[in-house]
Amino acid sequence: MRFRHKAAAGFATLLLPVAGLVGLASPAQAATSATATYAKTQDWGSGFEGKWTVKNTGTTTISSWTVEWDFPSGTKATSAWDATVTNSGDHWTAKNLSWNGTLAPGASVSFGFNGSGSGSPTGCKLNGGSCDGGTEVPGDAAPSAPGTPTASDITDTSVKLSWPAATDDKGVKNYDVLRDGTKVATVTGTSHTDTGLSKGTDYSYTVQARDTADQTGPVSGAVKVRTTGQTEEPPPTGDKVKLGYFTEWGVYGRNYHVKNLVTSGSAAKITHINYAFGNVKNGQCVLDDAYAATDKAYTADQSVSGTADAWDQPLRGNFNQLRQLKAKYPHIKVLYSFGGWTYSGGFGQAAQNPAAFAKSCKAVVEDPRWADVFDGIDIDWEYPNACGLTCDTSGPAAFRNLSQALRTEFGKDYLITAAITADGSDGGKIDAADYGGAAQYLDWYNVMTYDYFGAWDKAGPTNPHSPLTSYTGIPKEGFTSAAAISKLRAKGVPASKLLLGIGFYGRGWTGVTQSAPGGTATGPAPGTYEAGIEDYKILKNSCPATGTIAGTAYAHCGTNWWSYDTPATINSKMAWAKSQGLGGAFFWEFSGDTANGELVTAIDGGLK
Repeated sequence: MRFRHKAAAGFATLLLPVAGLVGLASPAQAATSATATYAKTQDWGSGFEGKWTVKNTGTTTISSWTVEWDFPSGTKATSAWDATVTNSGDHWTAKNLSWNGTLAPGASVSFGFNGSGSGSPTGCKLNGGSCDGGTEVPGDAAPSAPGTPTASDITDTSVKLSWPAATDDKGVKNYDVLRDGTKVATVTGTSHTDTGLSKGTDYSYTVQARDTADQTGPVSGAVKVRTTGQTEEPPPTGDKVKLGYFTEWGVYGRNYHVKNLVTSGSAAKITHINYAFGNVKNGQCVLDDAYAATDKAYTADQSVSGTADAWDQPLRGNFNQLRQLKAKYPHIKVLYSFGGWTYSGGFGQAAQNPAAFAKSCKAVVEDPRWADVFDGIDIDWEYPNACGLTCDTSGPAAFRNLSQALRTEFGKDYLITAAITADGSDGGKIDAADYGGAAQYLDWYNVMTYDYFGAWDKAGPTNPHSPLTSYTGIPKEGFTSAAAISKLRAKGVPASKLLLGIGFYGRGWTGVTQSAPGGTATGPAPGTYEAGIEDYKILKNSCPATGTIAGTAYAHCGTNWWSYDTPATINSKMAWAKSQGLGGAFFWEFSGDTANGELVTAIDGGLK
């Protein structure tokens, strides 16, 4: 979210909950001479930006203002600017700052906030009176809330709304129709057709009654509407997915935090983040490391927002930092990835009851403490009906059934993706499961086109771990990116649903005398965290590339031999991905890149 506020105003961080901290001010002035109007200025699915505008419609100067409103349960403000915003439960109060409280006749001032949830404000009060400038008439009660509208006759550009009538002791005069909290029409009946909409776009409608004294009652419940057709607006960073994995444990030894995505420049160049990993236990999705995910406190200089975590705020850790990142970069979508190499053993039990598994996953993703953080779920099952760290015997249909259950449970508005094998050999892991049948339920596949060869074969031969194409001397045919993509397409997976995988690390051997690929070795090369593997940011200096093969760089330094991708090889791989019509690329993982994001920059530039 862009923060469009005066630097002098500062940024008011909300501490939630704040019951006990909120004291409602006495009205500074009757509201008969001022109005407060609300508009939802941006909506990115998991959150939104709201703006209130206070206007002095009277003939005397206003010295201060206080706006109050109610949000439905599940909707809240998460940060605000140009006002001090607090809450007591679902009741919210915004008070002017020292520099913007005085309003001359005809003058107006706005304040804004970032929010989560889909509800609209109701029960607005300005300085204790009506926000539309009307007065409360003694002895004349305001009308009741109308019933929640229903939507029908939805087209690309219009929708018909109908609602049960409100009641009033002296009669209802008309109804205000609000779209995303902003009044778009006033009608005398209980139906209205709203026109001039954008196709393929989400809207929220409520209705508010007015009585014969022009008093407004509470706003009705909201109905969500999505117009037909597809939006033609391209994503901010282009039409290709550029996804990176952020590891939960990276905040420890690697000392890599969400803020590093900002300081490296990477956040502006990606479209999606997979947060890795949630665990799969007893056939259910569960949070893994609660301290890293939700509890770790960040100081002001460590946090994305520049604001220190408070001891009593309900969410800290990586999830809160991701929330702040999305506020700063609203184009980024975040998916919660479950499984991975270590935690895939639980998928076999999950496959025995896919519906229960999907329900458990949605409960984790939609936990009220962080429901605004995640835009979808990624399943990293290594590997259905095949062997990874453990062997699975669920059968070829299990992965498709699991994917179908996830789509049924999460619905069309969530992203659902899967990281899958890139074994394109005959009778290999791609052939073991129904990836073609499952594709209809998923937005895309992260095809793990890396780790084909490595020092688990201690004696070699030395070969690139992420070859794009085949080459003379390759130890096993089908162990290339091109073979994997070709096989998946042959199984009916659209090219646009396939992302090419890039490793931000190298794999290497030691005891190697031959510079060219195919040499013998004595074991894995030394690595910072694990033998046989090292980050690109280290290798680019410690063992610079000496050649390329099959679209991947390799390096021979001393007795060590490494293969890894560089900005140059990534550029060539991105060109290949575009030539194949692929949906984009993804990488494992952010912390392997340089401090200035060399590899992310190469992916971004190569996919434009």
